[in-house]
Amino acid sequence: MKTPSARTQRFLGEFGNRLQRAFQLWTTLLICLALPACASGRSLKADSQETSSEQTAQQPKAPDSDKAQAPRPRAASDPDKFALIVAGVGGEESYTKKFTTLATKLNEVLTGQLNFDPQKTTLLTEGIAGDPENAVAPPEANASRRSTAEEVRKAFNSIKDASKPGNLVLIVLIGHGSVDGQQAKFNLIGPDLSAKDYAQMLSAMPGRRIVFVNCASSSGEFVKPLSGDNRVIVTATRSGNEQNATIFAEHFVAALTGGAADADKNGRLSVLEVFNYATKLTADWYKQKNRLATEHALIDDNGDGVGHEEAAGGDGSMARVVYLDSKPIVEAGGDKDLAKLIAERQRLEEAVEKLKAKKESMKPEEYDAELEKLLVDLAKVNQEIKTRQK
Repeated sequence: MKTPSARTQRFLGEFGNRLQRAFQLWTTLLICLALPACASGRSLKADSQETSSEQTAQQPKAPDSDKAQAPRPRAASDPDKFALIVAGVGGEESYTKKFTTLATKLNEVLTGQLNFDPQKTTLLTEGIAGDPENAVAPPEANASRRSTAEEVRKAFNSIKDASKPGNLVLIVLIGHGSVDGQQAKFNLIGPDLSAKDYAQMLSAMPGRRIVFVNCASSSGEFVKPLSGDNRVIVTATRSGNEQNATIFAEHFVAALTGGAADADKNGRLSVLEVFNYATKLTADWYKQKNRLATEHALIDDNGDGVGHEEAAGGDGSMARVVYLDSKPIVEAGGDKDLAKLIAERQRLEEAVEKLKAKKESMKPEEYDAELEKLLVDLAKVNQEIKTRQK
């Protein structure tokens, strides 16, 4: 191929340079022409946005779906639950305030989060009930709410008269305890009441589901006298010899607050779950303080008078299916027939657990027959509940 002459090459080079400059000028021109339009476009867009914003501001705002919803109504108080909370005598101002504060907090949790009826929940303290800042009060101040033996007996009588078989009765003692010879007592203002006294008052309420929690020192001696059918007995100590002030009460209250104690994540708090969580927090506290544990909580719910530090030896079965919340009321949604079915399910679940606890003392064929019948009845009730909830 013939190589172009030098003259031709110079011509082509100059032509290329001119063409490149022309292209640059043309590009610049296009950009300049486009700028006003872009500016105008931006202006129009801004004006449009401002107009839209003004129109939106003038128009009523659409309700936020989350915020516009009315707060969920609090579930109705459970008419089948009763409670007595007693903050015993402190002996020192610091203990008196501590016991009153814990008892007051427990009262708030029960009547708020756990739907106990305030009219069926009694709070007794050393001073002015529910007021830890004025915990030590003159004898005449709010006398009807002070933790004396007389007021405790009155509270028990009120519960006995208002409750009926099948109802849940929760008794919680927060304070100091003592053992005088063979007598275990919970310290009150004036004369104390013994474990035997409490056992007699509980016996006057047959058929109730009793949950008795003694958070005091030396409380382990309460297990045997109070043990019985349909009763869950919890004590902060395992014997009368553990006489130091306890911390179980604060962890018991903490277990009822929030959902951390709900081990099976079913949205409910069983007595066993609360017991397990409170004992764990108590043990952890002693470890963190690098102190020797001077309290070991017990639970007894099979009526044999022997408590255990965990669900063992036949204990824990009833506590596993006795709940302190009122979720069934929410599930029933005002349907009385559904509420009855849910209550029957609760009864059958408790019966199954009680039967399991007696397995070792029964003939295999008798145990199997009774268990089969209960499970069949339970399946039928569950099916009725599901049908009615559709």
